[in-house]
Amino acid sequence: MDRFMTRILSVHSFRGGTGKSNLSANLAAAFAARGLRVGVFDTDLASPGIHVLFGFTAGPESHTLNDHLQGSIPIEQCSHDVTPASMAGGKGRIFLVPAAMEGDRIARLLREGYEVERLNDALFSLGQSQHLDLLIVDTHPGINEETLLTTAISDCLVMVMRPDQQDYLGTAVAIEVAQRLMVPEARLVVNKLPAHFDAEQVRARVAQSYGIPVGAILPLSDDLLTIASGSLALMDVPTHPWSTGVTQLAADLADALL
Repeated sequence: MDRFMTRILSVHSFRGGTGKSNLSANLAAAFAARGLRVGVFDTDLASPGIHVLFGFTAGPESHTLNDHLQGSIPIEQCSHDVTPASMAGGKGRIFLVPAAMEGDRIARLLREGYEVERLNDALFSLGQSQHLDLLIVDTHPGINEETLLTTAISDCLVMVMRPDQQDYLGTAVAIEVAQRLMVPEARLVVNKLPAHFDAEQVRARVAQSYGIPVGAILPLSDDLLTIASGSLALMDVPTHPWSTGVTQLAADLADALL
C-alpha cells in the first residue's frame, strides 16, 4: 500500500477539558464499525489518557510511543490491537499507539524532548505496515511545534471546543493557523453543550464565526460522565444522542476522506 493512501485525521482543541480524547476514541470505534482499519496515536505526551477508553493497560513488555521517539523501538512494536470484542468478527480494526503513563518517563520526555520529525515518520510507517485506512492523532491541546507539524501533514483537522468564551477565542486562533497550513479538510465540533442551549443557534453562530463546516453539536449529558471516563460510549450506549452524533460525524468524514 502506498503510504499516502492512509488518511491522517488530527483531533485538536485549544484548551484541555473539551472531551477531545473521548471524541478521538469513539470516532475510531465508529470508523472501525464501518469496516475500516484505524490507527490511533496518543500524542498528548504530557498527559496521556486515551488508552483508558480502550481498556488498555501497558504490561512490563508493552512498548509506547515514547519508546520510539526517544529510543530505537520500531513504531510497529508500539502498536496494540484494541479492537472491541463486539467487533471481533468484522473487518474493522483499531490499533492504538499509547503514550507512556509513568511519571518519570513523562518527565524525561518533557525535559529532553524528541525529534518532532520522527513522529510524522512514524505515522507514515505504521499506516503503510498495518495497511491502515485512517490514522487518528489525538493531539496535545494548544499550539506548539509538534501540533503544527502534525497538522501540516493531516488530510483533515477536527477542532473540538466547548461553548464558552475562552474556547471561542482560542479556537479562532487555532483554525487560523490550520488555514495557513492549508489543511485540505476541517470540521468544527462543539462538545458538552448544556441542555439549555439552543443547538441550532450555536451551530449557526460558530459556522458564521469560523467559516468552516460544523461537523457535530454534541450534548453535555450527566448519564455519559461515568461512561466517558472509562469506556467507549458508542459501544455502551450506541443510541444515545451523543453517540449518534459521533456516528454521523464519522460518516461525514469518511465521505470526505475515503
